[in-house]
Parts: sequence; C-alpha cells; structure tokens
Amino acid sequence: MATTSLSSSSAATQPTAQSSPEPSSSVNLGPSPPKFLENDPARTGYDPSINWWMNYFKILTGKITPEGIEHYREDQYKIHEERDVKKCEENRDWLFKHSPTIRFLQEKIYALNGDIDASNVVCRRCPARIDDQGRVHRVGGGFSPDHGILICSNLMRDRSHLEDTLAHEMVHAWDHLRWKVDWVGRMDLRHTACTEIRASMLSGECRWTRESFTRGNWGLTQQFQNCVRSRAVMSVMNRPTCKDDKHAVRVVNEVWDSCFNDKRPFEEIYR
Repeated sequence: MATTSLSSSSAATQPTAQSSPEPSSSVNLGPSPPKFLENDPARTGYDPSINWWMNYFKILTGKITPEGIEHYREDQYKIHEERDVKKCEENRDWLFKHSPTIRFLQEKIYALNGDIDASNVVCRRCPARIDDQGRVHRVGGGFSPDHGILICSNLMRDRSHLEDTLAHEMVHAWDHLRWKVDWVGRMDLRHTACTEIRASMLSGECRWTRESFTRGNWGLTQQFQNCVRSRAVMSVMNRPTCKDDKHAVRVVNEVWDSCFNDKRPFEEIYR
C-alpha cells in the first residue's frame, strides 16, 4: 500500500465503546489467519499446465473441486492483473472527481486533519486465502491507519462496486480519525463491530438493488438491516480475537442500536 498515512488531532471519545490503551505483548491474539494453500492437481483436479479451456471444461463437468475452481480463478486474476489494476485506478480517479459520496467523505476526512486521495488509495490484486477446511476468504478492500486504503482490483465488478467499496473504507477512515478504533480487537471488539455496522450502512453496499440483483437476496422485510448485520458479523469473525460466530453475533448485538442509528458524518442514509 501507499506510504502516505492518516493523521488527526481529534480527541473525541467514541460513543459506543471507550478507547483502550495498547495491550502488553503477552496478549493472546487468537488463531492465525487462513493460509495461502498451494494447488495440488491430484487433490483439486485443476492442472495449470494444460490449456485454460481444458480446465474450464473440467469445471463444467464437475471434475475440479471447489478449491480447484478458486485456484483457477486466482490464475486468471494473475493473467489479467495489469488490466484490472489500470481499470481500478481509472475508476478511482473518476470517483474522486465526480462521486458526491466520495467527495463528501473526503471533505469530512480533511476536516479531521486526515488525507485520503489517489496517493493513498491503492489498487492491487488481492489473493484469496483458503483455510484447512477448504473455505475461501476474500475481501474487496481494506483500511490501514498507517497506510491508507487498499482496493482489490481483481474483485471489482464495475465502477459502482468500487464506489461502494471505497465509501465503506472511507467511513472506516473517518471513524478512526474521530475515535481511534481498536481494529484488531485486542481490548474491545465492539470498536470493530461498530465501525463495520456503520460502514455497511452508509456505503450503499446494502441498498435494495445491490442485495436483490447482485446477491439474489429478495427479502421483503428487514432486508437492509439483515445485510448490515450479517456483513458486520462476518467482519468481526475475521478478527483474530473473535472466538467464533456466536461471539461475533453477541458483540454486534451489544452495539447494534447505538451504531445503527449513528449516521455521522451524513445526516441520513443516502445510498
């Protein structure tokens, strides 16, 4: 990621959880994240040494395992990396010039003495992680207080998708400048739960059209709330100090009412 960092002189207190000092080095951070597994053709059925169309035919005929399909996708992402990064950068620059949501968040971050622009919003190919149970872990982007925002160019479907992802990470940036979020959850996972609720709520990634036409979730009641809650739970589960899905649900529920009703820096949910 870029070396340009965020900075802020804000001394405000987070409304949903008290800020905590840095823990000692003896704190147990829980299990390590999933590993990057090497492809084994004998196990997965995917053989990168043969033509792509032969592997594609094997996928259609069920001769490649789900893990093998993910390895196939990863190799295709590598082939198209330069194209994907270039498209991502072009869309990023367009959004900083023309997107009302991105420009508004940028202004609010500047107001907290932060700095988010093309210099520290970086487009890169992001490899998937596959755990020992064959479960695939992918993210569309990420935020680092010391570096800026990462956009996973290989996972961006179009400019609208990138706008939602960038807005999500910029809400995280605003939250950190305002409240100094404990991102890892060493002392309090409620920090992470709250900012994930707010980012999913305010970014537009849970609006009705995205949920219905992109993800196929056609619920008629509580669809928006269910999307925000489920995405927050998944994000909390990825933190090393989260024990399991029940722990993540409990933490999200603890801060739900206050964080779901906190629309700052917006006045309403516009996306």
